[in-house]
Amino acid sequence: MRLLVTGAAGMLGQDVVRAARERGMEVTGLARDELDVADAGAVTVAVGAARPDAVVNCAAWTDVDGAESDPDGARAVNALGAGNVGRAAAAAGARLVHLSTDYVFDGEKRTPYLESDSTGPRSAYGATKLAGEEAVSAAGGSHAIVRSSWLFGAGGRNFVATMLALGAERDEVKVVDDQIGRPTYTGHLAGALLDLAAGDAQGIFHVAGGGEPCSWHDFTVEIFRQAGVDCRVTPCTTDEMPRPAPRPAYSALASERPETPALPPWQTGLAGYLTEKAVRT
Repeated sequence: MRLLVTGAAGMLGQDVVRAARERGMEVTGLARDELDVADAGAVTVAVGAARPDAVVNCAAWTDVDGAESDPDGARAVNALGAGNVGRAAAAAGARLVHLSTDYVFDGEKRTPYLESDSTGPRSAYGATKLAGEEAVSAAGGSHAIVRSSWLFGAGGRNFVATMLALGAERDEVKVVDDQIGRPTYTGHLAGALLDLAAGDAQGIFHVAGGGEPCSWHDFTVEIFRQAGVDCRVTPCTTDEMPRPAPRPAYSALASERPETPALPPWQTGLAGYLTEKAVRT
């Protein structure tokens, strides 16, 4: 299989490229400075040159708070860019796997969100990602839209790395305990994306770390436990630590589709991340 990966220098993109090469695929990985997905003409040329059987679109504006102050910038990548990739893939006869987010939901539910649940993003970031889903669907080609959540991986900035750095400097950290989700290790997610790229199932899929949903506070406690960090984790509310962009209070994802790849528990993903980071250090 010939694979094109956009956003290949990002945290997830790096893992997708590596996993594809390990599977013996012929991979073209394009970083943002090599392909701006907001440039429709450049996307058409890149997809045509790569002649891929499948495209995995990891290109995204991921600065959730920054999207509140620059919604047009976020929309250019997350919505218009997604549509550009979707149309180019469809024109080339390539299957598209496109990444979306749990932030397309409002967080009012108290059981895991399924693919058929109604969306209602509360932030500019979530709204642009939902618009990207709609643009990919409207492009008309073979596609899988993958919603995932709380990503962490060894190839980029993420919550785990931030907590480990704070835990090394402080005796105590305060972490919100009223936002619930499913952490997802990009090393596990990458393989699931390749499975979907090789298949033909259409539409939306929820792919996130397995196990019971947790809060950011719970996640931090487990990070410090596995890493052997001696730092107290004190719970606090979202109101005590306000951010520019509102977050859904509950955004755990689950799938109702039998074709959806299942990921290991998020605790296993965390162990894999810590092992990978130790090897890279």
